[in-house]
Amino acid sequence: MSTKTPWWIRIPVLFFLIFGLMEYFIDSGDKPAIIEYPITQLFLLLVLMILIAIELILHSIENVMFQTLSEEGKAKYLASKEKKLEWKWAKRVYKNLTKSRAIEREGEIIMDHDYDGIRELDNVLPPWWVYLFYGTIIFGAIYLVRFHIAGDYTQAEEYEQEVAAARIAIDEYKKTAKDLVDANTVEFLSEAADLAAGEKIFIANCVACHMADGGGGIGPNLTDEYWILGGGIKNIFSTVSEGGRDGKGMIAWKQSLKPLEIAQVSSYIMTMEGSTPANPKAPEGEVWADTDGQ
Repeated sequence: MSTKTPWWIRIPVLFFLIFGLMEYFIDSGDKPAIIEYPITQLFLLLVLMILIAIELILHSIENVMFQTLSEEGKAKYLASKEKKLEWKWAKRVYKNLTKSRAIEREGEIIMDHDYDGIRELDNVLPPWWVYLFYGTIIFGAIYLVRFHIAGDYTQAEEYEQEVAAARIAIDEYKKTAKDLVDANTVEFLSEAADLAAGEKIFIANCVACHMADGGGGIGPNLTDEYWILGGGIKNIFSTVSEGGRDGKGMIAWKQSLKPLEIAQVSSYIMTMEGSTPANPKAPEGEVWADTDGQ
């Protein structure tokens, strides 16, 4: 039962192969399956123990079978195990890439002059080096024609193109990364889940000053069309994030709420406009007209 691959290579290869298949077939979203589903850790531990057990069983069977051999058979078996694996194809590739001479044939290329007993061999340049050198010449010729003769584009133009592409990619990323939202990029969140989350945030943090129905108490009425610091999602987001008027406005909630949470509660506040609170506070500020679609 002799194998060319040692056990310390077989076990890790099989283990990581099974691990890779598990990660491929288990849908765990953005997280690895081993983190999303802790039960997979027990599965991998079981797999590792089984692989080790199989190796121990094979080793035991090998020993039993070895004892059944004759003395001559034992000697042949031990000799076969001690025989080293030779990578003949790798040696051929290496020889073709280097064109090196065997030590026995170095006398054919030894040069006449010597220095202090040291003599030089007239080896040819390795083919890989020669081909790479020719490749650099071809690349240099193409580069010269393209950029210095035809004037394809300059480094400044390439930089501007890459910056423009990066900005587009960032803008696209920000559309889906809600936690990167700010007062300039925030938009009204109309999904039921976002409004429900905004309502919970409002009840937990805002009812003390604005009442549960938004009618106002210490803080202004949120159900009418009057706004002290401006209405619309961008102004409301900014007010919630940065706080109200100095000395008499509310605190800046950006210290305790995430940008997404501020966007959610701001969107929920916008849904209060036009509702009928039980005890509405008198209007404060000015009528807000949404002229910019905010």
